[in-house]
Amino acid sequence: MAMWDRIKDQAKGLQQQSQGARGSGGHGRPGQGSGSGSGGGSKAQLVGVLKSQLASLKTELKSGAYRDASMAMCALVAAADGSVDPAERQHVESLILQNDVLKNFPPEQLQTRFNKHVDQLTFNFQQGKTEAMQEIAKAAKKPMEAKAVVQTGFVVAGADGYIAPAEEQVLREACAALGLSPQEFGL
Repeated sequence: MAMWDRIKDQAKGLQQQSQGARGSGGHGRPGQGSGSGSGGGSKAQLVGVLKSQLASLKTELKSGAYRDASMAMCALVAAADGSVDPAERQHVESLILQNDVLKNFPPEQLQTRFNKHVDQLTFNFQQGKTEAMQEIAKAAKKPMEAKAVVQTGFVVAGADGYIAPAEEQVLREACAALGLSPQEFGL
């Protein structure tokens, strides 16, 4: 728990630094993003912190359970609004293949698992979501991996600088499936 408190403190510190650096030449007031409400800026900072935390665990995140749960998580994030268009699928797939931690696994394994979940979610969203959550829940046995699965989802969801309410919802549900507190991730 103490580690997550430090992450949040780091994120707050980064946010305060970036707000201070904006000065009068910034675009709008800090935290007033494009419809992102009050958490827009802090979410973007948190994504950066979570990304570096994940990178520091790279050598420990090599299990099949982490790989499979992460791909299910990424598919859920991509389909959070109930549909996945080809451009969105391609975008998330490229984020997966560029992710430093996920480079522990052969790209074709990641693509196969991601696309299997996206196809299921596209065909029957509720059933696909249930199957993805079951896959995610398998990572609950190892707390470090469980947190890393949510971090991976968070990093993918926040790659565009904004986490949509539907994406936040699937991240919260993944926390529940893994026995984690959504508050740890600012959700």
